[in-house]
Amino acid sequence: MKKNNLSYLESVHRDGRIWGISICILIFLFPLACCIIFNTIPDWKALGQGLLATLPMYWAVGLVEIFTYVPMLGAGGTYLSFVTGNISNLKLPCAIDAMERAEVKATSEEGEIISTIAIAVSSIVTTLIIILGVIFLIPLSPILDSPILKPAFDMILPALFGGLAVVFISKNAKLSVAPIILMLALFISVPALNASTVGIMVPVGVLFTVGVARIMYKKGKL
Repeated sequence: MKKNNLSYLESVHRDGRIWGISICILIFLFPLACCIIFNTIPDWKALGQGLLATLPMYWAVGLVEIFTYVPMLGAGGTYLSFVTGNISNLKLPCAIDAMERAEVKATSEEGEIISTIAIAVSSIVTTLIIILGVIFLIPLSPILDSPILKPAFDMILPALFGGLAVVFISKNAKLSVAPIILMLALFISVPALNASTVGIMVPVGVLFTVGVARIMYKKGKL
């Protein structure tokens, strides 16, 4: 497949780099605009201390996510999901479910296209829901804050991942045992791990599973 004498993947990488760099520039322009508008500058010492404590973790997670998500989402899906965000909670489940239904793999050109379309549609739907939420937030607040509905809202994410887990665990029963035990042990023994750490724990679980799969494959158990 050619586009302006470029293959599909070449055009994906070209456009993905352009949009990725553009988003980075826009992100940095916001604090710059705030500094100009309010005629102030950051406390560089405090900023440096804060970055020293947090930046190493985010660099590590960022590198791990690159190697984790690309094989699962494909190049186009990875670029788009990194630009739009909320990967582990929304984009990843949508892409995996779409490819599962289409019976394609992310490493194929068909999988690349399906994954990218699924993530794009997910982003559009999310944006529309956010717009509706902003419009109807105040009128619907009494209903959304109802104690009766709170348990349902708390279970949305577990239900989403649970549905996906059933499909993949049933197909890879042997391989699923190790990561399940690891995650249960971690979350039970370290209560500080909660929903906010999903972005970190998903890549950790993936890398651990890949390592276990390689060991099991060499021993002829897969």
